[in-house]
Amino acid sequence: GWAIPTATDIAFALGVLALVAPGAPPGLKVFLAALAIVDDMVAVLVIAVAYTATVHANALAVAGGLMLVLLSLNRAGVRVLWPYLVLGAGLWLAVHECGVHATIAGVALALTIPTNTPIDATEFAHTARGLVADFERTETGDGYVITSPGQQEALHALDAASSAVTAPLLRLEHALHAPAAFLVMPIFALANAGVALRADDASPAGVSLAVALGLIVGKPLGVTAAAWLACRAGLAALPAGVTWRLLHGAAWLAGIGFTMALFIAGLAFGATPAYSAAQTGILAGSTITAIAGAVALRSARRAA
Repeated sequence: GWAIPTATDIAFALGVLALVAPGAPPGLKVFLAALAIVDDMVAVLVIAVAYTATVHANALAVAGGLMLVLLSLNRAGVRVLWPYLVLGAGLWLAVHECGVHATIAGVALALTIPTNTPIDATEFAHTARGLVADFERTETGDGYVITSPGQQEALHALDAASSAVTAPLLRLEHALHAPAAFLVMPIFALANAGVALRADDASPAGVSLAVALGLIVGKPLGVTAAAWLACRAGLAALPAGVTWRLLHGAAWLAGIGFTMALFIAGLAFGATPAYSAAQTGILAGSTITAIAGAVALRSARRAA
């Protein structure tokens, strides 16, 4: 269970930051978001390495072949999403069957979906202005687009230009945002957060304490110390307008490890008393770090 405090819950951490410090410098928000993203990537890699018992070579070879095809589509400039999604479903199945946790398939698939676009923002703005002018010029006077072929052509061209300037990965992210935020995440949280607190509960208290301390002590100190060492070594600098007190407050929020922490706990302990104890530690640790982070951020904002 050592990896349970690894990940930072992006949604909860940024949500607390937005609530308690809405006027925080943009650099602090970028820092916390980047930290949470990297934390989750590290957690996924830990899952692949530390929570894989056996690897089946045939399925792994199939997964590798699918990755090569996906990378080839990317290099060939294929920008429609359906080939990536179809092959991605096969990649998920192959990774699942080879013994590596299937979470890795999602990360690998995301790396292959194109982020480049045929036209840039400047070219799109110029094209869009011309098409809007065409749209206004071809107005028939009745206010109905259906009676104006010129307006219809302008709209189709504007739609094509909008698609060309939007990266396929961004289109997919936009499409997945609502179902992920309002369906997948709530179901995941409710399914994994059921903690049975009973008088005869035999859950080992040491697991709860260790997990909670990992979130409450390890994350704030580790994040702050790593940032300080990076700045001292000249590898990085504090974002504009961000003080060390503000950064330390954000480091407390990095201890909110709700969803991914519960997921790793399930992989580590399965249906054992230790899993219930880990859940208790996660919920307690995440709550305490959220409160401590809120207090630290408010204090730092007043001091600024």
